[in-house]
Amino acid sequence: MSDGMAPTSVRVVRSVDEHREVVRVLLAPLAARLGAEELAVSAERMSRHPRDYDGRVLAADVAAPIDLPPFDNSQMDGYAVSSDDLTDASDGQPVELRVARHIPAGSTGRPLERGWAAPIMTGAPIPEGADAVVPIEQVDPPVFFADVDADADADADADADADAAAHGAVPPRARFARPVAPGTYRRARGSDIAAGTLLLAAGTRLGAAQWGVLAASGVATVPVRRRVRVTVLSTGHELRQPGDALGPGQIFDANSAALTRALAEVGADVRTVAAVSDDPEAFSRQLASLGAETDLLVTTGGVSAGAYEVVRETLAGAGVDFVGVRMQPGGPQGSGALRDTEMPVVTFPGNPVSALISFEVFLRPVLLELAGARASDRQRLRVTIAEDATSPVDKHQIRRGRLREDGRVELVGGPGSHLLHAYAASALLVHIPAGVASVTAGDTLEAWRIDD
Repeated sequence: MSDGMAPTSVRVVRSVDEHREVVRVLLAPLAARLGAEELAVSAERMSRHPRDYDGRVLAADVAAPIDLPPFDNSQMDGYAVSSDDLTDASDGQPVELRVARHIPAGSTGRPLERGWAAPIMTGAPIPEGADAVVPIEQVDPPVFFADVDADADADADADADADAAAHGAVPPRARFARPVAPGTYRRARGSDIAAGTLLLAAGTRLGAAQWGVLAASGVATVPVRRRVRVTVLSTGHELRQPGDALGPGQIFDANSAALTRALAEVGADVRTVAAVSDDPEAFSRQLASLGAETDLLVTTGGVSAGAYEVVRETLAGAGVDFVGVRMQPGGPQGSGALRDTEMPVVTFPGNPVSALISFEVFLRPVLLELAGARASDRQRLRVTIAEDATSPVDKHQIRRGRLREDGRVELVGGPGSHLLHAYAASALLVHIPAGVASVTAGDTLEAWRIDD
């Protein structure tokens, strides 16, 4: 699993950008095979099959089928009024209005006549004749009266005085001590989005808010890109799975878990194959068993120039090119399509930080583009470094970092490719470009957010 390269091994032939473009071209044909599928906008289905909804990307524009909100409604609990009734209201001379029937959410109130105020709940429709809502706290008394119309027949005479008299009651009155502007605390129909306009664009990654607005609009199904089916195969005779007993010289397989989650977070459908030994015949049998259900094979380990490099030894003559990239960590890389099956293969080094950084730099943006996502890169920032650091002048070095309270970025751990805990404690990937041998505290560098 060495991440180093022997002096006479692979000639460094590619920059970071060049290798990313090679991976992009390799995977481009997958776009035509993915197509779209319909996914139900259903909370019940989301709760039963949550994985189906992770990281999905819209395959086509979705237009708003209705106005949102679909009717004028109250922004808060209060009294629906006609603003003209309160033009002369003041602390010294409050205006009294008769209190009409309550309007709870989900109900439609009667048209409001001049001189009346209707107690209204948040989200309830604004009645005809009202153009504003006065918060209950600004009304005297600052509580709702009992609803004298609660038992009235819906088809009874619309005159609320008659309704109240029929119940042996006089309509209560509420006092208002200030004017109110038309439209106050009134959510206008279509003020969020109007029917027929673009609700969500193709390429939108669907998160909680996006699923929420689809549901609020009554959209029953949406077209989403089919997931890329990725098989992750970690190699190494020394690898064991968490829970197993470790023997001398053995380590737990971190790459399978880390890459499975990294791939799932960008919408891939991932399966893992148990880590194979460093035997080329065993590795070849694993490849033969993958079948047509795999769109992309990602391997880790076995790509350097030493002995027992099973991935390189097996695939170098089968359509996969192994090169050096001017990047630290993650220099040894491989990519290509298997000659017998045309399955695309991307190979990463075996050290866990190298594998994760290789994914971030070379594969993550390409997979998001394949899924049709409009935003395929991590958020990029210009940050001020808090300490001095060195870098191999001929390589693009990627360090891990986190933001301090003073706004500067401190580096976490060293440049080593084995420092997985330091990576897990970081929020940023800090880039020192090729051609730069050292940076000084106070210098500005590019950083990628990895905690969003």
